[in-house]
Amino acid sequence: PADALVVHEKHKDKQLDTLPEGAVVGTSSLRRLAQLRHHYPHLEFKDIRGNLNTRLAKLDEGNYDAIILAVAGLQRLGMGDRVHQIIPAEVSLHAVGQGALGIECREGDTEILELLKAIEDVPTTQRCLAERAFLRTLEGGCQVPIGVNTTIEGDRLTLTGMVASLDGKQLVKDSVSGSPADAETLGVNLANRLREQGATEILEVIFREIAR
Repeated sequence: PADALVVHEKHKDKQLDTLPEGAVVGTSSLRRLAQLRHHYPHLEFKDIRGNLNTRLAKLDEGNYDAIILAVAGLQRLGMGDRVHQIIPAEVSLHAVGQGALGIECREGDTEILELLKAIEDVPTTQRCLAERAFLRTLEGGCQVPIGVNTTIEGDRLTLTGMVASLDGKQLVKDSVSGSPADAETLGVNLANRLREQGATEILEVIFREIAR
């Protein structure tokens, strides 16, 4: 589910924290942008659009020094070799459900639902349930700087979440742990904890800016 740093050839000896001041980093994600601005205010961030091939071409042509993409997307398209650095969760929490594959079927179709159990990955389901409950409680969406990271170790699910301002200057972050069976409750609890730490006020400002 992690984010990846992909660099121009001239920076192949660099990592995110060693890119030179003023290096141009491309991303179209407000979530990535807010977190990277928070940690690396000396870098320049520039919007980038297009499919994966288009974005990589823009990087290779020299329009950017580096770009940020999803590790899963690169790997699934056979471009895993372009992952220069997997960005640690301490720097960039990923999007809700990033890297997970979902399958839809008709509601109440018990036969199909039973068949689908053969390919269900239960830990992934539990992690996604926690993340989606967190996002739903915050009333966020894909265009809001909300990030998560979820791990399951033994009988313990740990969910970390953050909300940041668009300029990266405000960032609230916290974690909760509990049984994977209580995944959705954990997501709701974490969202409420962040609200108590100022997430509501940060989101209200963002929603007003987006609505303009």
